Amino acid sequence: MLAFLILPILVIIPLSFSSGSFLNFPLPGLSLRWYHELLGSERWLSSLRNSVVVAISSTLLATVLGTLASLGLQRARFPGHALVMALVISPMVVPLVIVAVGVYFFYAPLGLTGSLLGLTLAHTALAAPFVVITVSATLQGFDTNLSRAAASLGANQTTAFFRVTLPIILPGVVSGALFAFVTSFDEVVVALFLTGPGERTLPRQMFDGIRENISPVIAAAATLLIVLSILLMTVMEVLRRRSERLRGIR
Repeated sequence: MLAFLILPILVIIPLSFSSGSFLNFPLPGLSLRWYHELLGSERWLSSLRNSVVVAISSTLLATVLGTLASLGLQRARFPGHALVMALVISPMVVPLVIVAVGVYFFYAPLGLTGSLLGLTLAHTALAAPFVVITVSATLQGFDTNLSRAAASLGANQTTAFFRVTLPIILPGVVSGALFAFVTSFDEVVVALFLTGPGERTLPRQMFDGIRENISPVIAAAATLLIVLSILLMTVMEVLRRRSERLRGIR
């Protein structure tokens, strides 16, 4: 199964360095022409900028909202707690096509279709559950007596959160933010419904390129996404180990 998942990735990377004009093996030669086209084309650069803007914006919103939701759900115990938690994480299990259609019809009367703002809000809803899950997992090992100790020393709730709670749960918050960023940056289904030609994201541009004209520049874009994913996975692993050390797990 691992080989089945990894081998297609290993095929994409060498194709991005092909000197030919088509995706074919064996490679006719090695060249960086497709990376030059990717980074020199206004259409590709515009889609990359849109993806970065939307991903960063939705990540910030999802991280703030998801962290607050995790703290509230962890500290409060009330009837229907499990139902609220299920509703919060429901965007993870609902098929993206259903989400995209529902959001489209909801946005249409509001004039949010064909805008980066609408896409950012939709991606925030999709990314927030990842933050809730990672932060909630980190809070399981958090000693609430530390917050009480800070309060006994005169700290208000805001000061206790930023000086005591946040530094301890920070690895979980950052991990959730990274998951949120990847979720937004790599999402294409909702983007197909909500964006027009001027708001294309990188995944949508790649999807349109596959339908219109399959060229190795798509392999170059995919290779950059692979490198980005590997870097983010490395960062998450470092944060996971740091979180374990902070909780005293060996």
